[in-house]
Amino acid sequence: MSASVPRLVIAAPSSGSGKTTVATGLMAAFAARGLAVSPHKVGPDYIDPGYHALATGRVGRNLDAYLCGPELVGPLFLHGARGCDIAVVEGVMGLYDGAAGEGELASTAHVAKLLGAPVVLVVDASSQSRSVAALVHGFASWDPEVRIGGVILNKVASDRHEELLREALEQAGVPVLGVLRRAPQVDTPSRHLGLVPVAERRTAAVEAVAAMAAQVSDGCDLGALEALARAAGAVPGGSAPWTPASPAHHPTRSDEGLTPSSGPAPSDKRRAPVVAVAGGSAFTFSYAEHTELLTAAGAEVVTFDPLRDEELPEGTAGLVIGGGFPEVYASELSANEPLRKAVAELAGSGAPVAAECAGLLYLCRELDGLPMCGVLDASARMSERLTLGYRDAVAVGDSVLAAAGTRMRGHEFHRTVVEPGSGPEPAWGVRTPRPRVEGFVQRGVHASYLHTHWASEPGVARRFVERCRTS
Repeated sequence: MSASVPRLVIAAPSSGSGKTTVATGLMAAFAARGLAVSPHKVGPDYIDPGYHALATGRVGRNLDAYLCGPELVGPLFLHGARGCDIAVVEGVMGLYDGAAGEGELASTAHVAKLLGAPVVLVVDASSQSRSVAALVHGFASWDPEVRIGGVILNKVASDRHEELLREALEQAGVPVLGVLRRAPQVDTPSRHLGLVPVAERRTAAVEAVAAMAAQVSDGCDLGALEALARAAGAVPGGSAPWTPASPAHHPTRSDEGLTPSSGPAPSDKRRAPVVAVAGGSAFTFSYAEHTELLTAAGAEVVTFDPLRDEELPEGTAGLVIGGGFPEVYASELSANEPLRKAVAELAGSGAPVAAECAGLLYLCRELDGLPMCGVLDASARMSERLTLGYRDAVAVGDSVLAAAGTRMRGHEFHRTVVEPGSGPEPAWGVRTPRPRVEGFVQRGVHASYLHTHWASEPGVARRFVERCRTS
């Protein structure tokens, strides 16, 4: 495919400025004009891509320079943008905010530079007028390699307010590409970990996305925004699209140095093992590339809903339980005793089970006093403390996901506590922000709070599927 996909990055000076409203509304507005729109999100966020998918009819994908490495940002972008007319990338936090202590790494600005994409800055203009020019000038001049192609003013109070803002920005030489008035109807509800996922409020989410699209269509110059996107040249570095069948190779990182990635390559001549992947409202956090990698490694991936299905998919040889909100659905998950027993039996047989965050909680003995699967001799509970941040981790021992010494980067994001925090055989030795061991490895089970992106280490999926064949 062409490496010159028209593209825009939607950024802001800070969180809460309206990036999600503008990005999602712009995606939907472009789609309404008949364009095939590729949706992307900077960083590890799982929830915004669900709204992006509603807006575009395509899978929302993440671009994370910390989890996957800067070298994979371009290839993963091009993979997601196959067959599309235009791509919209929603940023994370403030434009220049990246991984703590890592400079620009994984910031929206960093990803924009890796993609060679123009940036549209969404500014919350409430409670300011002429000062907006100083703010925009600062962001536009901070890094000359970041191209601020224009501004969208959000939460503008009146015609007079808009006039003052436009006058100030005209002097600053930055074009105004849109003006949005306050519109409560496009707000989406939040709770302890951010927006409520689409899967939990499908009808209301569809209405919210439609309202975002209407607001952006009415308040923004879609023609100018499309022209700005089309002015982007080729993605820097001569990137080719990432492919799960033959992913870009990353050597496994270990304490002793670089060693070849573990895990045999798939064989088309052997039976495809069934890998059951948890879904539904309780388990909404997953990266599209994980399923693609499992399929490319030779698995038959079947999704099931632990809130409703009382049995695992027929022939299940391995189980993947990603992140989500089991704490919100603890009663329903606990009430589904047949499935809890089926999960415990599968894990007890030694079959491969990979569980991240929500999956970890589900495998515990109990969650907030309610019985869970009992695979792990640990209990989980809600906490008032938010645990959030990138992590640099090393596999402590061999598991169904990685060989001992495999280095991977992950992300933690939860308001729960598991006690104890690790088993006799921990999953990871976490280096940041402080050294510790974390998670559980027992027989075929690998359970941890860390969210990882398997595209960074394709041996993970191959290894998991091979264990499904041989366990």
